[in-house]
Amino acid sequence: MRLAILADIHGNPIALDAVLADIAGQVDGYLFLGDYAAIGYDPATVIERIRDLPNAKFVRGNTDHYTCTGDRPFPSPDDALADPTLMLHLMEVQASFAWTQGFLAAHGLLDWLRVLPIEERITLPDGTRLLGVHAAPGQYDGPGFYDEMSDAELWQLVAGCEADIVTVGHIHWPMDRTLNGIHCINVGPVSNPNRPDKRASYVVIEADKQGYQVEFRRVSYDIAAVLAANDRSGHPTVHFNTHFWRAAQQ
Repeated sequence: MRLAILADIHGNPIALDAVLADIAGQVDGYLFLGDYAAIGYDPATVIERIRDLPNAKFVRGNTDHYTCTGDRPFPSPDDALADPTLMLHLMEVQASFAWTQGFLAAHGLLDWLRVLPIEERITLPDGTRLLGVHAAPGQYDGPGFYDEMSDAELWQLVAGCEADIVTVGHIHWPMDRTLNGIHCINVGPVSNPNRPDKRASYVVIEADKQGYQVEFRRVSYDIAAVLAANDRSGHPTVHFNTHFWRAAQQ
């Protein structure tokens, strides 16, 4: 079997389409690790593309949770009252998620997002237990997996997860590390990259009864078209949505 694992599409169908074209005809199924819609110019098209893919499984990300609920990330209103310098940040966060929420509601897609599970588990042909989650086992938010974390910090997140492979997104940078027999993989982001390599990132796992192999893939896409689409979108925080790519152009 061949399984494509993607995370962090963030309302960017241009990047998603490039990845899906790269995958086309090569896999038996898909595992999506959250953050589908928010902080992007076209949240509805992304969900419409992925929900109809064959043999696809989905988990909830932190921005999916914020989009479907009244919860929001830092800063809270109380934070801004305590520190008025946070007021602009608070207003931008509220405006961004309200825009995405309204966009998805108008397309009848909020309910799809709202019922997504926190985890998905898949057993590979050799019996290897694979866990897919957005940030860490049992968590759609939090510190996530990143290269600089110590073994002790990583083990605190994965100990007792009852999986041989843990795949995550959330941090927007790939990681491949094995700790105490648990293979810890951050597949990297399809969109909104936070490192110098701006290409979309995803993983393909090829597995049979003898074992499995992990392939990290990078895919180029039309960044200028993404920036132009964001500028046309009317999104209230375009400057934040596009800083991931504009910084590389300066």
